[in-house]
Amino acid sequence: MQVPQTFRNLCGVLVVSLLLAVPPAAPLHAQTADTPQPGRPVFVIPVSGTVDPGMAAFIERACGEAAKAPNSLVILEINTFGGRVDAALEIVDTLLTVPAEQSIAFVKKKAISAGSLIALSCGDLAMRPATTIGDCAPIIYSQEGPKMMGEKFQSPIRAKFRALAKRNGYPEALTEAMVTPEKVVYAVEINGEKKYMDGQAFEDLTPEEKERVTKKKTVVEKGELLTMSAAEAADLGFSSMTVSSIDGMLEKMGGGPYSRSRIEPSWSETMVRFIGSIAPILMMIGLAALYMEMKAPGFGVPGLVGLACLAVVFLNQYMVGLADYTELLIIVLGVVLMAIEVFVLPGFGIAGFAGIVCIIIGLILTFQDFVIPDPSIPWETEILLNNIIKVLGAYIVSFLLGLFFIRYVLPRFSTATEGPYLTSSLKDAHSDSRQTSRVHAGDTGVAMTALRPSGKVRIGADVFDVVTENEFIERGAPVVVSEISGNRVIVARKGEE
Repeated sequence: MQVPQTFRNLCGVLVVSLLLAVPPAAPLHAQTADTPQPGRPVFVIPVSGTVDPGMAAFIERACGEAAKAPNSLVILEINTFGGRVDAALEIVDTLLTVPAEQSIAFVKKKAISAGSLIALSCGDLAMRPATTIGDCAPIIYSQEGPKMMGEKFQSPIRAKFRALAKRNGYPEALTEAMVTPEKVVYAVEINGEKKYMDGQAFEDLTPEEKERVTKKKTVVEKGELLTMSAAEAADLGFSSMTVSSIDGMLEKMGGGPYSRSRIEPSWSETMVRFIGSIAPILMMIGLAALYMEMKAPGFGVPGLVGLACLAVVFLNQYMVGLADYTELLIIVLGVVLMAIEVFVLPGFGIAGFAGIVCIIIGLILTFQDFVIPDPSIPWETEILLNNIIKVLGAYIVSFLLGLFFIRYVLPRFSTATEGPYLTSSLKDAHSDSRQTSRVHAGDTGVAMTALRPSGKVRIGADVFDVVTENEFIERGAPVVVSEISGNRVIVARKGEE
């Protein structure tokens, strides 16, 4: 989904304001530039850290800015071990909109896994000495550690590498060897021309073609993934030059002068990537707060905290282009159903359960740009399963966290604390009723009913409800009022204390 840049900036302001409660002090898309010089515009875009949707959004924005300058040159300064395959493919699609002659990948330290895929999507490649590129096998993390995924996942990635190799003139067989360890690649000279071909392609040569082979060398052994140093990349036809800096690369390219600018991630884009890394924690806090709000009817601090955390997660995913209005409507529906459960139908019933299900579904969809996985894109199924585990795991932990707070934390807010207090007490106070105001200690009367130990006594012209102190008095016996205690009239047999 293409998210309008203006709305992304607005979402960035809302996200940071919710977290820090401070107004922004810098422009959303800060750009640091060298001293402007007349010449061809050159834009340096850093690609560092984990490849994720936040990086994809940043590179899309940076390439858009570079495209505004005529005949501009885009240089990707790469230093990454890789990351999410869907984010890497989105970056590749963005870079393919830049003409091949206007894009260069400069490997600053390493371009591994998804980083190599991004590097080869540029029209040219340059590397610093002692840097590396390669090893793009898809892996998944399990309880046993990293595990390489099968042919179903490798095949579409190999196809993407082949397409990039054809576009930019890289050896196709070697690019496939970055993905699949079962590939054996030979360097073969036929009629003085050097070619790279895998084992199957070599076996398919006709006898006449094999007779013309003058030299054969194994470049990649079976069971290995191609990973190249700067010197090896230059020798194998990937890197066009080995230089120590971007300035040295531009000088070696010639065609100057150049006007070089560096596009850095803005504070909002940096914040978006940070929030993306802690999104499960925010979900856990938000769901726990909403659960506490349901268990303590009324709309207070837990409800506000819960909504704020979920809003931050949604806006963050919207800014990187994964969430849409559909997810927002599902989450809002869930919140409304939970509000009905809290304010209209107290207790935990169908409305509350349906609200939780809607929120969980909405949160799962905010972490992906599809609803149902495409069978032709196998990693979408893995992404869906990971998102389900992420959201359900956050919900289970939030449920336990909410129970803990309700049981052990919240009751402490209502316990007594040290003074100072007022020293007066109400131990000698009593509330006089209209009945006790008409009788006093020492008044005498007659028991109208048996007192066992309570009953009725006539004192003067009035009848009172009285009690005795641990004795039974028969009907008609004379009694005397011994004490008035609050609203109680206490009597005893007359003649006895």
